[in-house]
Amino acid sequence: MIAIMSDDFVEYLIAKASKRRTLGQDTYLFHQGDLVRSVFVVEEGLVELTRHQLDGASVVLQRARGRTVLAEASMYSARYHCDGVVALPSSVFEWPKAAFLGRLQEDEEFSKLWARHLAREVQSARYRSEILSLKTVADRLDGWLVWQGSKFPPKGQWKSIAAQIGVSPEALYRELAKRRSE
Repeated sequence: MIAIMSDDFVEYLIAKASKRRTLGQDTYLFHQGDLVRSVFVVEEGLVELTRHQLDGASVVLQRARGRTVLAEASMYSARYHCDGVVALPSSVFEWPKAAFLGRLQEDEEFSKLWARHLAREVQSARYRSEILSLKTVADRLDGWLVWQGSKFPPKGQWKSIAAQIGVSPEALYRELAKRRSE
């Protein structure tokens, strides 16, 4: 059994990772349809889970920054259902899927920590869903800012925020311009 607190779960994953990879901006960690072979923790940078819609639009399902587990649900799938797009130069730690799932079966405390982590991710997904249910760009942006603790993204990331809140970049830029002028 491991003696770690929930807040240390990601640090534990990093410490026990089998390898570290460095990824350039606008590259892919994995593609939709690839076999799931690893669980990843983003050390630094930004990796986005992006699903492409039938109409050509894309939806950002997750924005994984430093110390974030990426695509957790993929541990229970044979293949990825989205792309892992490297939005900023990034480094990731990697655990082989088989070793990770084996650890879950062997270590009850590790399994509990994983369950807590997944519960927090479900809460986050529900909040994103609530934001997407809002009618106006202004309301969606306000909801996103509340969720992020009123922290604005780094320069050059607004297009990604537009995808995350389900609006066009142009609509988001108009809302930002309106706020600047007020």
